[in-house]
Amino acid sequence: MPEIQWVLCPVCRNKTRLKIRGDTILINFPLYCPKCKQETLITAKNLNITIVKEPDAQTQSR
Repeated sequence: MPEIQWVLCPVCRNKTRLKIRGDTILINFPLYCPKCKQETLITAKNLNITIVKEPDAQTQSR
């Protein structure tokens, strides 16, 4: 039976409403935390969760 783990919010470190298994793969998943009401993009593979840092939009010069 695969290991199951709660996904913790990367901002406030509380449990979210999401569980992942050891064989779960998430890419650019919008994780919402009901406690701090923040949404964060995460990537998960082999129960390792990393935060996806998106580059800020740059102004277009002519």
